[in-house]
Amino acid sequence: MRIVVAPDSYKSSLSAVAVATAMEQGILSVFPQAEVYKVPIADGGEGTVEALVTATNGRIIQQTVTGPLGEAVTAFWGLLGDGETAVIEMAAASGLPLVPKAKRDPRITTTFGTGQLIKAALEQGIRKFIIGIGGSATNDGGVGMAQALGAKFRDAAGQELPYGGAALAGLAAIDLSGLDARLSEASIMVACDVDNPLCGPKGASAVYGPQKGATPAMVAELDAALHQFAIIAKTATGKDIAELPGAGAAGGLGAGLLFFTNAQLKPGVEIVLETTGFENIVKEAALVITGEGNTDFQTAFGKAPVGVAKIAQRHNVPTVCLSGGLGKDHEQVLAHGIDGIMSIIPHPMTLDECLSSAAALVQAATGRLCRLLVTGSKMNSRQSR
Repeated sequence: MRIVVAPDSYKSSLSAVAVATAMEQGILSVFPQAEVYKVPIADGGEGTVEALVTATNGRIIQQTVTGPLGEAVTAFWGLLGDGETAVIEMAAASGLPLVPKAKRDPRITTTFGTGQLIKAALEQGIRKFIIGIGGSATNDGGVGMAQALGAKFRDAAGQELPYGGAALAGLAAIDLSGLDARLSEASIMVACDVDNPLCGPKGASAVYGPQKGATPAMVAELDAALHQFAIIAKTATGKDIAELPGAGAAGGLGAGLLFFTNAQLKPGVEIVLETTGFENIVKEAALVITGEGNTDFQTAFGKAPVGVAKIAQRHNVPTVCLSGGLGKDHEQVLAHGIDGIMSIIPHPMTLDECLSSAAALVQAATGRLCRLLVTGSKMNSRQSR
């Protein structure tokens, strides 16, 4: 019996790889002869590199880059098992967790380090990229990324702009003559799970700026700066990007990648599932077990468990979701390919207790699920007599 475990990470407690391992242990405690396939899943945010590197037998490469506040940080990127594809999480170089809460100010943060990761892969001969753009600390339209790759952004006096989204208010010209020529040879797939435009009430600054430390006044300042950036970038590249769905992702990094590279934006879970060959794995399965840290109505909008379930559904393979918590309207996922849903929490617990015991809770919950399957099998046997 083949059982596929394809969970997302449980944020703040377990990586997708760790969740899959705990699920495997729970399955084998009840079905010791089961053939368990572990396919850790991510949606372009935290854990994307680890999930894809693990699934393809690739490797992770450490890299010192410029962090969101301009300081040196240790980041990483992944080389997939094919030896030809780089996978990058922008959050590893330019992510919100890299900025202490007291210093969060999206007017000054930069995506320069993300550009350095892209450049490092280019220098190793890589021309195929998967770039996850969730979890950013930035609002600079991807300008820092482009600066790291050789583009120049100048004010009316011809001076180069400093780091940060606020500086874009003074942008007068973009010089792309020094942009890394190897980018023209690169295929770049961007894992993007939001449809925000670059500017306006649903844009990068208004929707995501506050969680990065922006006050209402900062939001207005940053939105105006991105509007100026969009005008100048359209002139420099001939591309009309600002209103495209996803342009506002990661503080406008979505727009920057579209303006300055040959990037295409695609839902992150689709990219991950395609790269891991999930459909071929699931065809012969008896069951798929997926999961995430918290399942609510938002999961139905295309998060990892629903992406997994939709593929399993094509092959009539049932899918059960084991989640750290069940939030508002979590039942909506039952209309999107998920056949059953359970919380891993067996009794009232504090959040700290849940986080510290997450692996054991996942393993135990998976075991309970499998014992229910045994019970169902016995019922079917009796009915078929």
